[in-house]
Amino acid sequence: MWKITRFAAAATLSRSRMLSTAIPGPCIVHKRGTDILHDPWFNKDTGFPYTERDRLGLRGLLPPRVISFEQQYARFMESYRSLERNTRDQPDSISSLSKWRILNRLHDRNETLYYRVLIDNIKSFAPIIYTPTVGLVCQNYSGLFRRPRGMYFSAKDKGEMMSMIYNWPAHQVDMIVITDGSRILGLGDLGVQGIGIPIGKLDMYVAAAGINPQRVCKWTYWTQFNCTSSDSKFGKLKSHLQDEILPIMLDVGTNNQKLLEDRLYLGLRQPRLEGEEYLEIVDELMEAVHTRWPKAVVQFEDFQMKWAFETLQRYRKRFCMFNDDVQGTAGVALAGLLGAVRAQGRPLSDFVNQKIVVVGAGSAGLGVLKMAVQAASRMGGISETAAAKNFFLLDKDGLITTARNFIDPAALPFAKEASDFSGLTEGANIAEVFYLPCKFLRILTADDFQIRKVRPHVLLGLSGVGGIFNEEVLKAMRDSDSTKPAIFAMSNPTLNAECTPADAFKHAGDHIVFGSGSPFQHVDLAFKKIYTPLSGNGKIGHVNQANNMYLFPGIGLGALVSGARVITDGMLQGAAECLASYMTEEETQKGILYPSIDSIRDITAEVGAAVLRGAVAEEVAEGHGETGSRELSQMSKEETVAFVKENMWFPIYSPLVHEK
Repeated sequence: MWKITRFAAAATLSRSRMLSTAIPGPCIVHKRGTDILHDPWFNKDTGFPYTERDRLGLRGLLPPRVISFEQQYARFMESYRSLERNTRDQPDSISSLSKWRILNRLHDRNETLYYRVLIDNIKSFAPIIYTPTVGLVCQNYSGLFRRPRGMYFSAKDKGEMMSMIYNWPAHQVDMIVITDGSRILGLGDLGVQGIGIPIGKLDMYVAAAGINPQRVCKWTYWTQFNCTSSDSKFGKLKSHLQDEILPIMLDVGTNNQKLLEDRLYLGLRQPRLEGEEYLEIVDELMEAVHTRWPKAVVQFEDFQMKWAFETLQRYRKRFCMFNDDVQGTAGVALAGLLGAVRAQGRPLSDFVNQKIVVVGAGSAGLGVLKMAVQAASRMGGISETAAAKNFFLLDKDGLITTARNFIDPAALPFAKEASDFSGLTEGANIAEVFYLPCKFLRILTADDFQIRKVRPHVLLGLSGVGGIFNEEVLKAMRDSDSTKPAIFAMSNPTLNAECTPADAFKHAGDHIVFGSGSPFQHVDLAFKKIYTPLSGNGKIGHVNQANNMYLFPGIGLGALVSGARVITDGMLQGAAECLASYMTEEETQKGILYPSIDSIRDITAEVGAAVLRGAVAEEVAEGHGETGSRELSQMSKEETVAFVKENMWFPIYSPLVHEK
């Protein structure tokens, strides 16, 4: 029901603006009366003007007073803040689920208002509709279920998916997020309850990237855009293509015995498919999706490691797809790693000399290593084998070396040779890698002593094991070769974080740079506790949320508006480097590596433009709508950003016109 309107860049991205000044074009509907009120895409609640009530047969079905959009907005926010006050003393889990419920009820009733309050309050609401609360929602999803969202394909549907895909009512879908529920955050196998992840991710696509959630209007809306003379290549008047989002759950069973025994569980009650049986199901789904919507961008989310890598390699050269756990996490982590170099006052080219310990050899950890090694190789003009020398990978069994009897093929390129560092042994724990016990050292000189200590610049955790960066490990970071050692505790949800920021600053020192996957409060360095404006002497230990939301919306949007056939490594590295360069030198010197979530739409536009330019450079861009690949290739950097911003949707009510 919405029309995308073009605004000047500053107006488009302003949080303070409550209403668009543009006049929306009308939308044709084929419903009347209560059917309109029960459809969240068209429903305006008490916001229907009298003329619309007459046209749509709504007289008498609503209270007589017409409430403006601003008043509806204020009314909801007042209810939300009242809920916040009333649940302030409740456990976090109860408070968070209560907030999720009130937002979900609005989502069920009025999509326009829902997305507007989400966009305008993204910093407050992102932790509710996305990580960390989405993990809690997935754990309780069968009990919370009220109405279906998206599509559900299961092992029972084998052979039927090509016809099933046409049950979705939209003729065009541009953004799809798929999960099989096998590795939801750090919570493990949640089966069909993992559908909460694609729903939350796509809400972030709408809020951050301006992806239009449904293509419903027949009339094309044209509006004046504040163009500069350089905008003439793609004109002052443009019609907007409307996009649609689709969350998909692929249910192949679950190995979670607790769920199998849960009488409320809504998924298949059978063990997970494995091997070729599993791949045949995923193949069939991807073929069905591509057949109906060949230009759709597909994001794989929360697949267990073996299938994350297998499906990525299987489909990335055939479809426009990416795996957010492998590639999105890697991009955000790489941006943080490059920011840590800048925080040291070093040029980005010094990244090749950084010693980095990665704890966690799952899909996310290996994805980070692969992208970081590629970046170091390119920056240093050296081979990837040479670049990998400064990276150390640990899993649950400790340091991975070539002496291990069995090494996952994906981890093999990062396994250490025994000769690389004297004294490092297979299975060494984190502290032993940092600072080897004397029994491992054959110290003859001070120089020898230096050689036998890794003394990493960066400690990065993607282990899913809460508290694994204990006091001993954190204190070892005081001996880092870096003037500002970086600690990234990136596992989600919050309880799975490798350490808290308060512990990191307490044990590793005030001079560190800290990043986390889930949101934490900044730290008062005087008292090593949560910082508040009245709590201390003004010295703040900044907490950087290294969250995928900084990248995946821009990756998807950039791929969409460029018309990319595939998503390449170069496009992803361009996204990461764009994010890394977003912060000023002054900010990085303070230990601030990532921007405020309040700026997410501006960040996404910049990242999306970087992805678009990467697609053009690698000759995989085919254009979007009326703008072809040739026009894209002729755009300057500033013009690509403007083009991306023009294609970002903003929610406003459109007049509804009934047509039989």
